[in-house]
Amino acid sequence: MNGTMHFPTMTFEEIPRMESNHRADQDPPVILVVDDERVIADTLSVILAKNGFAAITAYNGTSALEIATLVPPQLLISDVMMPGMSGIDLAIAIRDAVPNCEVILFSARAFTADLLAPARLAELDFMALTKPIHPTEMLARVSERLALRKEVPIKRTGTQTIPSRDWAKREIPFNSRKINK
Repeated sequence: MNGTMHFPTMTFEEIPRMESNHRADQDPPVILVVDDERVIADTLSVILAKNGFAAITAYNGTSALEIATLVPPQLLISDVMMPGMSGIDLAIAIRDAVPNCEVILFSARAFTADLLAPARLAELDFMALTKPIHPTEMLARVSERLALRKEVPIKRTGTQTIPSRDWAKREIPFNSRKINK
């Protein structure tokens, strides 16, 4: 046995639904999912969307930071080890721009004290999870982190688009070009 965890394969219909803390008359919490492994980012976004969250996906730190300035997330879920900007550097930058954004970092590598040292130096408390993580466990951690949120004013730099209930049907301006999402 090589220590690798295996989870049973699930169909879309079998993805668990969790009790949500957000009210039906409010916009769903915006969660920014970032992983350079597209299948992981996309799968996690589908699971979150099925559970009533407004999930936005990015595949690198630079794109994620640009998206976060346009649509401030309530929660960032990011892989740690990514080319270019690491997930920890991304989390610090997003927390600077969106102070009330909670953060979950995940990695295939076990977390060590030195891996989270930059966050600790910035006096930031990020949740750290080791991959793989079962969908029900991730959803439970998402609910925990969202419950911790404090309302803090967002640092505004220029025009920002706040998502509406139909955010997925709208065009969001992105680097002087339009993207659909």
